[in-house]
Amino acid sequence: MNFRLQSTDPRSAARTGILSTGHGDIPTPVFMPVGTRASVKSVEPHELLEQEAHIILTNTYHLYLKPGNHIIRKAGGVHPFMDWHGPLLTDSGGYQVYSLSELRRISEEGVTFKSHLDGSMLQFTPENVVDTQRIIGSDIMMPLDECPSSKADREYIRKSGELTIRWAERARRHFSATAPLYHHPQMLFGITQGGTHSDLRALSAKALVDLDFDGYATGGMAVGEPAEEMYRILELSHTLLPEHKPRYLMGVGTPENILNAIERGIDMFDCVIPTREGRNGRVYTRKGKMNLRSAKYAEDFSPVDEGFGNHVCKHYSRAYIRHLLNVGEILGLKLCTLQNISFFMWLTRTARQRIEEGSFLEWKAGFLEEFNRGEA
Repeated sequence: MNFRLQSTDPRSAARTGILSTGHGDIPTPVFMPVGTRASVKSVEPHELLEQEAHIILTNTYHLYLKPGNHIIRKAGGVHPFMDWHGPLLTDSGGYQVYSLSELRRISEEGVTFKSHLDGSMLQFTPENVVDTQRIIGSDIMMPLDECPSSKADREYIRKSGELTIRWAERARRHFSATAPLYHHPQMLFGITQGGTHSDLRALSAKALVDLDFDGYATGGMAVGEPAEEMYRILELSHTLLPEHKPRYLMGVGTPENILNAIERGIDMFDCVIPTREGRNGRVYTRKGKMNLRSAKYAEDFSPVDEGFGNHVCKHYSRAYIRHLLNVGEILGLKLCTLQNISFFMWLTRTARQRIEEGSFLEWKAGFLEEFNRGEA
């Protein structure tokens, strides 16, 4: 793995870098569109490239269930299977298993859970999760971890964090003992846990740094805790994680969260917001969010975001997209999704430019003021 810092902001922890992978370089900060089942919903891979997406995320849990390891292996991995030739990150499926609270049992060995598809009993261990990601062929792999609720008591979060560390040790050993199945290198990141408890976060970070992962993720955030608590933990993590390795905030994706996390030294983000909101007719613009199903856009023939210059804004009006949404045409959902992905690519790309220019904090403050008072 090769992560090169390029510039830092003198008044914050914001930074830019290049993360090199076997499928290309990733400029950071970067937002990763989510393609849970080897598909970013309604969007083709070539359209992601047109929106300047540098890396996408897929989900180990869902791909393990369908189409399954056998088919993915026969396809030569997910890259050729979905015709995506850029970098790919897979999460471990730990969060999905965590969300099946009534269908799973956690032990030292791993997690036994009931498939939400057919009810069959399955098991994830630190080792077989690495094996599945070898088969998927992702450029960046995440180890199995437990993601406790923000409402869990301190003792549970402590024990959970210690278990995650022991699982991380096993995953690291198994990763080192195995090799990629295809013709490109793979990386393994560590995932820190500890809730909003500073001392538990510090213990987790130290243990994972000692294991020398290729990068580090902050897990267990955006699960119900106040945003200010998340920012406090990110500020702490900045002092604990190696400067020369990438930092990834898992599952966090509002514009405000992203920019505040960049200010605190985070390099990588993912979230389902662009696709989920797009499927509901809600779009993101530089001047705020819009609900294009609203009747007020019925005769509004202006672009979604005047002057934005992407494909959607160049060719389609608010009135037309509203019409598509209201008559149930799939194209409406796709155009909203493309607009949102384009916006999030612009957001992190512009943050990167502003960091390099030394004007990040001023731009961030001005952008969020305008965005938050914009259309509802």
